[in-house]
Formats: sequence, structure tokens, C-alpha cells
Amino acid sequence: MAPGESVEWTDMNIAKVFLGMVCATAIGLAGCSGEQSDWEKARASNNADSYESFVKKYPNGSFAPQAQQRLKELNEERDWQKARDTDTPESYQAFLKQYPEGKWAEEARIRVENFNLAQTPAGTAAPPGATAPSATTAGTAPSPPAAAGSQKLAAAAPPAATAAGTYGVQLGAFNSGPAPAERHWDKLVKKNPSALSGVTHQVHKSKTTKGSVYRLQVTGLTRANAESICKQLKAARDACTVLRPAHAKHKGRSSAAK
Repeated sequence: MAPGESVEWTDMNIAKVFLGMVCATAIGLAGCSGEQSDWEKARASNNADSYESFVKKYPNGSFAPQAQQRLKELNEERDWQKARDTDTPESYQAFLKQYPEGKWAEEARIRVENFNLAQTPAGTAAPPGATAPSATTAGTAPSPPAAAGSQKLAAAAPPAATAAGTYGVQLGAFNSGPAPAERHWDKLVKKNPSALSGVTHQVHKSKTTKGSVYRLQVTGLTRANAESICKQLKAARDACTVLRPAHAKHKGRSSAAK
């Protein structure tokens, strides 16, 4: 076409342009349809491999953020399961290093603290801030709670028909105040009513090199009672550590409910 020559828009030219636009639109829709279809397949499979494949295929797709988030959740679930199956301080510490703010981070910290407490040699002094109220006998109303912690009766249930002892159990350790410990207790009582019926818990504040720690405990138990409670809780995949007399005798009062 010579310079300055005008373009004559014939019906054929218009048809070609229109056909090109239709093809481009069709290609775009096919791409969207393909991504939508693959996303539905990934969701149906709901495993790490399916989401990982989707993200690799559509790194900038409209569903990529959702796929990446679900992949992260599944990987955390997998690693938590591994840590829990291994059940060692090292496995939980490795999990915390990788997921410091993860869904099970607080539970991992509880289990690390329980391991540390269980490995402390017998006869070691109680942590600073712990109190030493006198024990009471079974069926006797406990005296007022110690200032260093809080105390709350378990949900109404038949009281344990055993004499108060010098053992105890630790059910968790928290660094964000007593409220999380109380919520954890409520959750444990609902989940394990037979194991915790008729016992009294306390939340004891202690000072450590990393700040304050709030320990959720039940004391005044016999050795058999303490081991039975931990056996039942661990069967339900909950953390529990038996406190030997060197620890429990300084920390609380009888576990018998009124």
C-alpha cells in the first residue's frame, strides 16, 4: 500500500478482524477453563502433591494464593505428625524452629517444657515463684488458693476415692499468661472427663531466664493416680508429665474435689 493511500474496509476485512478477536477470546477462555478445571482437581485430591503441581503450572494464576496456603497447611500437618510420632524434645524443637507461629506451636512448647521438667533430677528445688501450701486429705475442702497461681475445680463428677499423695501431673506450660492455661484445662476436661474427674488444677507462675512461665498442674496425687491420668491423656494424644515428689510437694494442694 502506497503512502497516504487509505484502507478500504471491506466486508472481508471486517470479518477477519472479528474472527481474530473471537479466536483470542476463545484462547483466553480455554486457558481460564483449564486452570479452573485443574484447581477443582487439586481441591478434590487435597494433598500436597496436587497443590504443588498446580502452583508449578499456574504460579501467577488466580487460584495460586489459595493453593500455596493449603500447601503450607498440609506440610505443617505432616511435620507435626512426624514430631508427635517421634515424641522427643528434639523433634518438637525442630518443629518450632520451622513453624514458630504455627497451628501446633503452643502444643509443641508445652511438650518441650514437660520433657524438660521430667528430666530435671529428683531433689532439685522447685522453680522460683512456686508455693508450698499444705496438702489436705481426700474429700476435704481445699484451703484458699495460693497467691502464686489460680485454682479451679474440674467439672462435676464423682470424686477420686484415693488419699492425697505427694505426686502430681503437669499438663502444660505457657508463657503468655494464665488465661491460655485455663482454656487448655477446660479443653482437657471436656475431652478427657473420666481421667480428670474429681481433681483440682492450679496454674503456677514461675520465673525463668526467658521470662514468666505459667504451669498447669494437678498435685496431691498418689503415684498410681498420676500415672493413670497421664496414661489416659497420652492415649488421647494430649501432653502429660508425672511430677515426682521433689516437684509436686512444693506446688499445690490436694487434687480431691469437694
